[in-house]
Amino acid sequence: MPSPYSSPLPQGTPVQCNADSGFMEWLAASKGSLVVSTYQAGKLLMIGWAGNQLSLLMRQYDKPMGMDISGNKLVLATRNGVTLHSNDAILAKNYKQAGQYDALYLPKVSWHTGDLNIHDIAFANDDVWFANTRFSCLSKLSDNYNFEPKWRPSFVSGTVPEDRCHLNGLAMVKNQPRYVTCLGESDTPGGWRDNKVSGGIIVDIKSNEIVQRDLAMPHSPRFYQNNLYVLNSGAGELLKINVNDGSREVICQLQGYLRGLSFVGNYAIVGLCKIRESNIFGGMPVQEKFATLLSGIVIINIKTGKQEGLFEFTSGCEEIFDTRFLTGIQRPNIFNTEKPEALEAFNAPEFSYWLRPKNMVEDLT
Repeated sequence: MPSPYSSPLPQGTPVQCNADSGFMEWLAASKGSLVVSTYQAGKLLMIGWAGNQLSLLMRQYDKPMGMDISGNKLVLATRNGVTLHSNDAILAKNYKQAGQYDALYLPKVSWHTGDLNIHDIAFANDDVWFANTRFSCLSKLSDNYNFEPKWRPSFVSGTVPEDRCHLNGLAMVKNQPRYVTCLGESDTPGGWRDNKVSGGIIVDIKSNEIVQRDLAMPHSPRFYQNNLYVLNSGAGELLKINVNDGSREVICQLQGYLRGLSFVGNYAIVGLCKIRESNIFGGMPVQEKFATLLSGIVIINIKTGKQEGLFEFTSGCEEIFDTRFLTGIQRPNIFNTEKPEALEAFNAPEFSYWLRPKNMVEDLT
């Protein structure tokens, strides 16, 4: 079944962006940085603060999608697999110009899953769970299989590669999977497409009951400060849901199709996307509200609904999939497996070393 998402941008399309003063002031005050995945542009972006200005670092990945952070680890889902990165602050400090970076995420473990169309992914104690969209289920990573299916909605009759409900979002509660978003309550191949405007649902994993209906292509459910937040993507809305009585509140409506949600303090970090494929995303309420849609990141005060800042992509990036906040890290770096320097970085529990040419001994074997 063809992917519902957009094709890559033409090669060589430059990524250009603007940040308003509110975004820069917020980021500087946060003492942290942002990680953003954009599968269409094929990049993982790290937006940091270097003294008195923004820093933007981009790394190429094949369709980067969901990601999560736990301690010094960063896990990232791509087209055919998942890669676990680990931060080494010592190597970061001594990479290139001393002190240029305060974090360096190095690839450590990769899982070959095949093209499962993985969306959200999350750490759960020692496990990694993910939204296995192609097989309409929640799965765990495995050392023996492409994946281990662990749960599927009760209305889906089989674990088959038919994207029946477009299960895409995963919310964790007390470090365990608890809520998922689906674009439709369907048990037929691609059946979710029949009612995209209002067929979206949220399912409680514990009870296997649908707890929210009538959503427009929902994404990125997150449990935060004892409330469930979700992006009602097709309406451009950030929603807050009371999990006790099911009531929901529109925090704000934004100028974009929404994907990617994370939090720090009283702020939500929300991804904005443009809508390109009219056959999949056409007819959404957000298109009726706004003449043009934006691509970028907005900072929302969840207590007031006020937009505090905007980081906008003006070229080379028309969508966002996920966002994360790096606490206490302002100048992050990350290596993919193609980065030559990734083969020159060595660490162990007691030490970290860069392999420098002057220290190399010829291998005579």
